[in-house]
Amino acid sequence: MFKKVITKADIVLFIVILVLGTAISAYAFVGGDKGEEVVIKVRGVEQGRYKLSENKSIDLKQHSHTNTVLIKDGKVKMKYSDCNNQNCVHQGEISRTNESIVCLPNRVSIEIVGGEGVDDLAK
Repeated sequence: MFKKVITKADIVLFIVILVLGTAISAYAFVGGDKGEEVVIKVRGVEQGRYKLSENKSIDLKQHSHTNTVLIKDGKVKMKYSDCNNQNCVHQGEISRTNESIVCLPNRVSIEIVGGEGVDDLAK
């Protein structure tokens, strides 16, 4: 039968992959710039821009759909949606530039813009 042998090269490769994976995960978890504004769109049309630093609740009522967006303590989340799947509500809070929450059934999107060192083309 065949005997498997682990070589020094295998160990080095494993360590390199482990270090790279950890670095990428750490950047994804804590990296990125802190956003400054929340842009809310309904059906692709901007409904408003709000400072991420201000605590505010925004009710979006369109046709027969309702969504509530909550901005609190520098984070934003979809607090309520009358959609069936509730993915947007369960996604939780966001606070970093280019993060977003989307409610596909109600066609509502929330995006964080304007962090340090980021060119905000929408302004």
